[in-house]
Amino acid sequence: MIELYYWTTPNGHKITMFLEETELPYTVIPVNIGSGDQFKPDFLKISPNNRIPAIIDKEPASGDGPISVFESGAILLYLADKIGELIPADLRGRVEVLQWLFWQMGGLGPMAGQNHHFSQYAPEKIEYAIKRYVNETGRLYAVLNKQLTDREFIADEYSIADIACYPWIVPYERQSQNLDDFPNLKRWFEAIKDRPSTIRAYEKAEAFKNQALDVDKSRDLLFNQSAKTV
Repeated sequence: MIELYYWTTPNGHKITMFLEETELPYTVIPVNIGSGDQFKPDFLKISPNNRIPAIIDKEPASGDGPISVFESGAILLYLADKIGELIPADLRGRVEVLQWLFWQMGGLGPMAGQNHHFSQYAPEKIEYAIKRYVNETGRLYAVLNKQLTDREFIADEYSIADIACYPWIVPYERQSQNLDDFPNLKRWFEAIKDRPSTIRAYEKAEAFKNQALDVDKSRDLLFNQSAKTV
């Protein structure tokens, strides 16, 4: 059984997408990041960076007691290796998936996240910052669009690379992007959107809609942390 510490963010959606795709049994433990649940001592024991998602695997392959994992990319890789699904077994295929997983973790996610922050949440609209991150998001969309020119999925077959990237494309309108400008990416996006496992994963988020973030009230919790708060 997998315990999933979750909130309805792109990184949270990655893990529900994986778990629904593979039908691994799991339970959701909500971590309301708008009310500060991510700073509770019990959560920090498994996620010292006070970010969701995190998991506890009650039955790891080693058989020596529960194991916890934080960081969404690490969780996807751990789960894929645990059950031997959504990552190729051969070296070249594995490398292809891993480099795109890391591309999302180091590029698409952080840049789109800064896009969201400066265009949607920052109390002061800084034109330079908005232009910088909107343009960089568009560049990354173009990189992914090019990769998908001659293949159905990012690394040929559906994998954790696709699962990692998809939730960061979902809010494309908020990122000031038009999918019509990226036809290969749009085809890929629609194909994943229609997967039953994706539909189920996003349905999980519906249960938390009545707890939607009030950014103004939660600004310090979400954006104004420093070394002193660790």
